[in-house]
Amino acid sequence: MSGVRSLSTSAALAALIAAAGLAGCQSTDSRAPAPPTAQPAPPVQGASVPAAPGLPVVDNDVNPCENFFLHACSVWNKRNPIPADQPRWGTFNKLADDNLALLHDELEKLAAHPTPESQRVGDFYAACMDEKGIEARGLAPLQPLLGRINGLKSKKGLTSLLVDLHIAGVNAFHRVGQQQDYKDATQVIAGVYQGGLGLPDKPYYFRDDEKSKQQRAAYVAHIQKMMELAGLPDAAAKAQTVMGIETRLADASLDRVAMREPENRYHLKTVAELRQLDPAIDWTAYIHGAGVKPPATLNVSNPDYMKRENELIHSLSLADIKTYLTWRTLSAYANWLPDAFVQENFNFYERTMRGAKEMKPRWKRCVSATDTALGEDLGKYFVARAFGPEKKARMLQMVADIRKSLDETFPTLTWMSKETQAKAHAKLDAFTAKIGYPDKWRDYSALTVSRGDALGNALRAESFEFHYDMAKIGKPVDKGEWGMTPPTVNAYYSSTHNDINFPAGILQPPFFDSAADDAVNYGAIGVVIGHEISHGFDDQGRKFDGDGNLKDWWTADDAAQFKTRAQCLVDQYGGYVADGDVKENGKLKLGENTADNGGIRVAYRALMERLGTKKDEKIGGLTAAQRFFYGFAQVWCGEARPEYRRLQAQTDPHSLGEYRVNGTLSNMKEFAEAFNCKPTDKMVAGDKACRVW
Repeated sequence: MSGVRSLSTSAALAALIAAAGLAGCQSTDSRAPAPPTAQPAPPVQGASVPAAPGLPVVDNDVNPCENFFLHACSVWNKRNPIPADQPRWGTFNKLADDNLALLHDELEKLAAHPTPESQRVGDFYAACMDEKGIEARGLAPLQPLLGRINGLKSKKGLTSLLVDLHIAGVNAFHRVGQQQDYKDATQVIAGVYQGGLGLPDKPYYFRDDEKSKQQRAAYVAHIQKMMELAGLPDAAAKAQTVMGIETRLADASLDRVAMREPENRYHLKTVAELRQLDPAIDWTAYIHGAGVKPPATLNVSNPDYMKRENELIHSLSLADIKTYLTWRTLSAYANWLPDAFVQENFNFYERTMRGAKEMKPRWKRCVSATDTALGEDLGKYFVARAFGPEKKARMLQMVADIRKSLDETFPTLTWMSKETQAKAHAKLDAFTAKIGYPDKWRDYSALTVSRGDALGNALRAESFEFHYDMAKIGKPVDKGEWGMTPPTVNAYYSSTHNDINFPAGILQPPFFDSAADDAVNYGAIGVVIGHEISHGFDDQGRKFDGDGNLKDWWTADDAAQFKTRAQCLVDQYGGYVADGDVKENGKLKLGENTADNGGIRVAYRALMERLGTKKDEKIGGLTAAQRFFYGFAQVWCGEARPEYRRLQAQTDPHSLGEYRVNGTLSNMKEFAEAFNCKPTDKMVAGDKACRVW
């Protein structure tokens, strides 16, 4: 889905995570481990008991005005060390793990006692768990694709081969898909995008620091090992060939910072114009092979990339093209192959790049894979057990409160003209919210799932998804569709839909706690709501109007004022250290930091209005303001391994948890007032405080 900004891990980083998805198997036992016997939490020096339901145990040895993240989270962090199979561990991860356990319980039942309605998800999961069968079949299920690659006779045959590979979900040379038209958000158009890389982003191919050199060397060694496992000759030379091709593709690519700008990735072209850019591909034949009616225009996201792709394909030998495509196919399906491939894929993508020490249990990987392939089929069972109508009603009330709060904020902004304010009000009026799950569930009946064919199921699921997307092209946009599955612990804003979306998966404690008072919930899920709404007015969201069209509705002076205030956030967060010599990328993370800082302000204002005369009442000795800020901070409790911190700093538009807490709160005088902080305290930015909204 285009124009989407989420609360947590970015889609780009999610793609890297997906590359490591089914990252191995350690046990043939399909049962979930038995839950441990409940034990009292170990004592932590300086810790105090929660003052009220839904609040964290805080560390009184840490002054809240010096480091609120550690004050609110260090006890949680000590009691919840990073598991060996995780690169980071926090409240997001723990809740996601809890949701996986619930889904696992359901899938075990569905696999053991299938019904006509549940057989598809039960069989997909059971096939994934069939490690002996996967080992016995070896590479055989992938041979039809590998054979197509090996049988390529000339470059004229590349087009039809790429169609087959892209339908199978293999990211090679470029990607194709569907998207809303940025200039006519009512319509779905075709898009052609840069792609074909195995490292996270363009700079990973070119940075000359020692860590980057080590990662590139590890990647080449990984390619070689995978080629050897596949029984291919001259694996070392082939690995160097792949690295050379990907480096040239990376050189033609825009990096993540450039890709954040919608203007940089929107270029309507005719098919004839695309053919002129990249005649190495027969685009008329490609479109026909993809099952799409020839469009009048399509979005060529990066025209220069297509031009450079043409030059690259013409310069490569047929053998080198086959080597590259073989690698991309092996990498795409490594986690559905025998254990040796899975282990090797884990070693690079999870251990080297993200810092995990062990693989996740097989059942977790298979539950996640089922959610990826059949998310709404499986999501029905999650919703039935974990999401009731009372949660939706309370969420809608908070959304209404926070929306009203932002609407009332616009007139208080002295830097924003009445003209631009009126258009901001209009955009907010057009905004909608989706809570919990879709009103209409997807129909997966056309997807064939076999209990004895795990890799075949994965291939068919990719093909099903490809054709599902292609069928949207040329049709009106369905704004009822979701970009996340119901069990997902996340939320997102869509610029082109102008809506916020909250899956049922995140509407659980500590994000949303039915036992907690309004102050805690407005600090937790309320700030998330404010965050997502604020995305409509961040540095990129502000470029879209209320109908979802890319349109400049700002006066020149107001736009300049916005950019000045936004630069303050770029500088502030860009100074935070992630690991060693790696700092947060302030430009990459500007949208998320704008949403964090704006979201917490409108949520706080909404809470104070909701409480009215009760805003000064204490619960457990804490004021409503204090409970609000504790509720906010505990959402971001957690720690990450050094490798993951480096990766997130360089590739994820979200800042690390401690900076989302301390950076945001240091900009709020309301926080300083709530905890009686002094002007000299570290959590008080004073006249250096950044504020956009």
